[in-house]
Amino acid sequence: MADINKQVEESKTFGEVLSDSISELGQTFRAFAHAPRALWGIYVPYILEGLVYFGILTILGKYCSENVALSDIHSGYVYSGLTGGITLAMLLLGGMSDKLGIRLSLALALFAMLVGRVFVALSGTLGLDGGLWSPMFFMMVFGLLLVTLGYGLYQPAAYAGVKRYTDEKTASMGYAVIYGFMNLGAFFSGVISSSTRPYFEDVFTPNGLTGVFWIYVVLTIFALMFSVILITKAADKAAYKKVSGSDEEETTDENKEKLNNIPAIIWGLLFLIALVLYFMYVNEYILLIALALFGGAIREYLKARNDHPFRDVRFVFFIFILIPVQTLFAHNWLTVPYYLDRAFAGSFVSENFEVFSNLNPILIFVLAPVVAGLTAKADVYKMMIYGTFVMAVPTFLLVLGPNPSLFLIYILLMTIGEAMWQPRFLQWIAEIAPKGKTGMYMGVGQFPWFLTKVITGFFSGWFLTQYIPLDTAPEQMNSEFLWLVYAIIAMVSPVGLILAKKWMLKGFRTKES
Repeated sequence: MADINKQVEESKTFGEVLSDSISELGQTFRAFAHAPRALWGIYVPYILEGLVYFGILTILGKYCSENVALSDIHSGYVYSGLTGGITLAMLLLGGMSDKLGIRLSLALALFAMLVGRVFVALSGTLGLDGGLWSPMFFMMVFGLLLVTLGYGLYQPAAYAGVKRYTDEKTASMGYAVIYGFMNLGAFFSGVISSSTRPYFEDVFTPNGLTGVFWIYVVLTIFALMFSVILITKAADKAAYKKVSGSDEEETTDENKEKLNNIPAIIWGLLFLIALVLYFMYVNEYILLIALALFGGAIREYLKARNDHPFRDVRFVFFIFILIPVQTLFAHNWLTVPYYLDRAFAGSFVSENFEVFSNLNPILIFVLAPVVAGLTAKADVYKMMIYGTFVMAVPTFLLVLGPNPSLFLIYILLMTIGEAMWQPRFLQWIAEIAPKGKTGMYMGVGQFPWFLTKVITGFFSGWFLTQYIPLDTAPEQMNSEFLWLVYAIIAMVSPVGLILAKKWMLKGFRTKES
């Protein structure tokens, strides 16, 4: 990666890097303050969305277990359906923003998420019967389905808006701001939830979580209002003219070859039906059938796409070998909130589990530019090895048992590892993508993340039931073994990257090639 390595000609001290990073953050905030009005209409709602989305993820498991009366296993399925469904919805609905326009896409997406969150809050307000397949369960799931569809349109539209309202000089800043403020919002979700939940416990029994859901409904209303008010047709045209220097809109190629996607769609629909049947009956044979149907859908999709990234064996290996370490991302909402709430029961950590569960986002917000500066000269593949290793190894600290200090060290080191490899991974995908296919490659690069969220949700609930069960004294739990298994799983990524290093580097694609 010669272009990357030339970015920093001279090594810098840590103090200089830290100073440069702080300066860059200041410049980012100043640029944000002078951004076009339409860009504000994306950024401000995105802060609120980061707060609401990650806030709901943090407490959804506790709500499913204690309010809806689902088992930890079925709660994991709910998580898989929501988080995996959102990624899948992005792949299916992302192109709609090009047809509908940024303004209409964001408004429709936020409205769908607002209605969905109202249904989730109502599920705990109307006094409905709980349990699997109960009225309360169906109302919650229907609300989450609307949120899933809305978010599938929202995030692609937001990123398309950043692209529309920035130019070559400001694009990197634009994407950095939207990612940074999403993480900032995620951190404050923990503060809001833990500080307001106790006041609702007498109104919304047994734990006040329904009251927090209503707060998130109000915040979604504000996000919708900001988006509609700030991104008017006039503001949209003015922002586009400012960055493009033209009033004329880009045109698409009407003569683009149309592909026959019907066979892939049929296989995909059969896969979804089998997946629903698996959730209903939890039968391993149905799951095998679902996986076979999923493979058939992928095969049909690739048949007519000879230049698809999935035909590059090294590319496929590179993105899929990251799934084991990515499970630690998913455990931030699938396992960590349960772990803090149950294994630390009766302590300050348990009473404020939302805050401790969302330390990773604020650390990423602060550490990412520092780590980027320190590692600017490093080779991409080596950074993937070092980063995944630094991210996975601290998990072994949790094997020593519930301890606030060890947990904080784990979060800090894990976040440093994330900051080392995650941005470089996305950068690599963008740079090796052929001209005109960046979107395709970025979308494919997100596919393993979809599988990570679904697969992790399948087994996390079982592990919780076995080793951190609800209504069990902390001393009778065995969180140590749970984290040992998760640490070993995460280590597969750096070990796999090391073992495949020679094979990968022979055909490792760079920007130049």
